[in-house]
Amino acid sequence: MPWSASTRYEVDPAPLGLALVHDLLNTISAGRPRAADLLDDLAEAQAWVDQALDCWAHEAGQAVSQVRLTENDLEELRGLRAELRRLLAAPDGDGPGGDDADVVPAVHVAAAALRVERNGRVVLEARGQGWRYVAALVLLEMFQAQQADAWRRLKICRNARCATAFFDRSRNNSGVWHSTKTCGNVENLRAHRARQRVRPAGL
Repeated sequence: MPWSASTRYEVDPAPLGLALVHDLLNTISAGRPRAADLLDDLAEAQAWVDQALDCWAHEAGQAVSQVRLTENDLEELRGLRAELRRLLAAPDGDGPGGDDADVVPAVHVAAAALRVERNGRVVLEARGQGWRYVAALVLLEMFQAQQADAWRRLKICRNARCATAFFDRSRNNSGVWHSTKTCGNVENLRAHRARQRVRPAGL
């Protein structure tokens, strides 16, 4: 089952339930030509949420509640996305880039409950309605990824014209481009040309 936001930018989804966070990050308008912001319109946002929750349920092996979004939910989800992108921004202080640069970020507190299954396994379950339920799932997946030391591998492409979120699968976690071919080579060539322009004559 495809994660609609990430697959349109041709990036492999993050593993397991972290793919939900990854897909939320990639609902932004990016790429060439620029794809639509999936949280800009209620109908498109609802379609994204429906598919993303189905994908998450499949990956997590858990049931999922049905979510019906309202216009107010869109602003909250965009704020959550902006905050996540800020957290993942490069340590040099670059902002999230893209349309989220104009969104006021907000740290969300979401509700979850512990439940014991018949086999004795304890699971964390999201609580709430609308955007609160989606935010709870996202924060739960962030928490679990941090516990598994996988959170640091979720990154934003350093190409400011791209800003696609990607999961770094390199052995030493050194990736900075979502695609070395489409972004890394372009940025390296741009940097090389800039160095050539400022190099003193005769050197």
